Amino acid sequence: MLNPKDVQCSALNVTPEITLFYTGASLDKGEMPALFYFALSGEDSLCSDPFNQLVQFLCDDPIRIFSMNLPGHEPPFPPTEAMSLWADDLAKENDIITHFIDQAETAVRFAIDQGYVKKDKMALAGLSRGGFIASHLAARMKEIRFILEFAPLTDLSILKEFKEIKPPLADKLHVKHLTDHIWDRHIRIYIGNRDLRVGTRHTFDFVERLSNKAFKEGLRSPQIELLLSPSIGHLGHGTSPETFKAGADWISEVLLKNGKPQ
Repeated sequence: MLNPKDVQCSALNVTPEITLFYTGASLDKGEMPALFYFALSGEDSLCSDPFNQLVQFLCDDPIRIFSMNLPGHEPPFPPTEAMSLWADDLAKENDIITHFIDQAETAVRFAIDQGYVKKDKMALAGLSRGGFIASHLAARMKEIRFILEFAPLTDLSILKEFKEIKPPLADKLHVKHLTDHIWDRHIRIYIGNRDLRVGTRHTFDFVERLSNKAFKEGLRSPQIELLLSPSIGHLGHGTSPETFKAGADWISEVLLKNGKPQ
């Protein structure tokens, strides 16, 4: 089991509207391999157990880890209300997701331009709704070759917060529409075998869709993995320390060694 580690993070103002949180070596030490991780707020993603367990397992590695406040997760908004805020905004045709992806891309490119990250050693990771964000950001940025997701949200419309509203934008933002943009990446996804919050079957369908596209494009053994484990937590949507550790080991492998997952 995990003995929680105290992780400290700092805030970097990219623009008056965009704040990038980070942990790891001081920025004045030059470029380093980097992970951009999304879970809740930027600070909670990096510093609050259990959401930051991936970060805890990586904190001794020479990797800078960055994060941002997901939409609706800015203090003082409680994260439990965030999906309702998403549903309300999308119902009003306020595409807060695309706006956030615009900001996230700006932040990543800022980190590259400032020499904080190695452009050829970048990965994205996300937990639940953060996995949804990671998929969308990966579709924007071909240079990010490695994607790690834990119990990722793939379809907004299956969430209870969206069932009565059913905003048209929810289907537009379905990750199935990203297939043509991310099929050629190294992707690893972990999920419980009975996740009733985001849907194990929906995740399987996404992985199958990506794998079929990769195969049609000539990749006979697509580097797209889905790893199932017994579901834990509320609605089977939890992620165990052992799963976070396995994901952290994969990130270390691809960013610090030869760049090719085992």
